[in-house]
Amino acid sequence: MSTTTSNAPSHEFLAFKLGHEEYGVDILSVQEIRGYDTVTRVPEAPDYIKGVINLRGVIVPVVDLRLKFRLGEAAYDEFTVMIVLNLKGKVIAAVVDGVSDVVQVEAEQIRPTPEFGGIIDTRFISGIATVGERMLILLDIESLILSADITGIAPAAA
Repeated sequence: MSTTTSNAPSHEFLAFKLGHEEYGVDILSVQEIRGYDTVTRVPEAPDYIKGVINLRGVIVPVVDLRLKFRLGEAAYDEFTVMIVLNLKGKVIAAVVDGVSDVVQVEAEQIRPTPEFGGIIDTRFISGIATVGERMLILLDIESLILSADITGIAPAAA
């Protein structure tokens, strides 16, 4: 039996930075990557919801993931980008510090999210991938973006 091949499917993730850490989202949920642009603020929105943009006639909410994850105030510069995500027909832009590349991750490279005993909210982390010397925190972006605290709508019961 060969150890170099596996029947487990591999997945591609868009790798991006928030602070000093690298995160990954399933490439299939990414519609496009845009430079950070002016956002129209929405009254009474939480601080992590920066507002909305007009994307070719579609009004798209903009969520700053650094603020959502309480990683400190974001400094917007030439590397700051918006990852436009299309999740179950809902389009949302996520502001990140920068995008690095698309990473191929084999199933055996993904480890379960460690338990922190309720101290840290890990419900939006699907696992930790080790690719060479890199460690990617894999986000369950669909659960995050479609959660009630971002959309204002409770998820449908399964």
